[in-house]
Amino acid sequence: MIPVTKPFLPPQGIYQNYLNGIWKRQWLTNMGPLASDLEMQLKEHLDVQHLLFVTNGTMALQFAIKALELQGDIITTPFSFVATTSSIVWECCTPVFVDIDPESLNIDADKIEAAITENTSAILATHVYGNPCDVEKIEAIAKKHNLKVIYDAAHAFGVKINGKSVFEYGDIAACSLHATKLYHSVEGGLVITKDPELLKKIAYMRNFGFDGPGHFAELGINGKNSEFHAAMGLANLKFVEDIHEKRKSITQRYDEKLKNLKAVRPVWHKESENNFAYYPLVFESEELMVKCAEHLKLHEIFTRRYFYPSLADSLPYVKPQDLPVTDDISRRVLCLPLYFDLTSEEVDLICRLILRVQNN
Repeated sequence: MIPVTKPFLPPQGIYQNYLNGIWKRQWLTNMGPLASDLEMQLKEHLDVQHLLFVTNGTMALQFAIKALELQGDIITTPFSFVATTSSIVWECCTPVFVDIDPESLNIDADKIEAAITENTSAILATHVYGNPCDVEKIEAIAKKHNLKVIYDAAHAFGVKINGKSVFEYGDIAACSLHATKLYHSVEGGLVITKDPELLKKIAYMRNFGFDGPGHFAELGINGKNSEFHAAMGLANLKFVEDIHEKRKSITQRYDEKLKNLKAVRPVWHKESENNFAYYPLVFESEELMVKCAEHLKLHEIFTRRYFYPSLADSLPYVKPQDLPVTDDISRRVLCLPLYFDLTSEEVDLICRLILRVQNN
């Protein structure tokens, strides 16, 4: 069986060494030494100014919306994981969808201004598959209309634009460290901002609003993460470069073997490099895509229609919108297996089976 993804796990001995320290200290949560160390190491690794380690990527989005005190409408993308939209609704705001660019699959920045009204407070855009949005155009629009910008950067760990971390764009960026991601802490998320006051505010919010024993500075919840998750994050951080190179080689093999497939890959940001978080293909037709996915499944090879269906017409708590590009792309997109342990032989098998469907 070949799953669509499989978590990277470090050598058990490395993780066990961290666990030995946890057992010795008996400090399991509440921002212990491992969680604090992980924050410092990630700041250095990612070259960002301010970063917080939180429960998960969804919580990171909710913190961003709450900390910026957003109300009313938030312009967002319908082509993303459900958490992008559900976080907006959860924080009592209204998602307003803008169609996507057919090449990058990110929100179409040229269509954002037409969706802005007096009720609009922010733009929440996703770097889809880690591919950076048109951050400069979005920033210009936000400044013109006095809007806040949040980036759902769940897929974008390690991505840079002209040497600058993609997490440094917008007012706040949120990243996921879920087990399915190229770098993970089993469960976890990151909040990144350039604003030290925002960081301080979210740090209070992460810990029930506490500002010392019996004192409260903010309305807060429990958004902390445990020492066990931090230990996995620290252990996996030692292997990030190896993970990146292996996923790059798998991607290049797919590209070579599938060069005659009637499908295209999203066009990556011209001033950025792929972090190889996913291997998405937009097929010539939904029929061909479905046939390929079903044929692979017969051979116990599992793919994912990521993202399908469009969030604009599939959520019971959101007013449906008709967005032709998103509707079209979401029906034809398929992510192939991509993970550290995937072998060249398995990639070749996947490609042969897909091409067999197309050619027959």
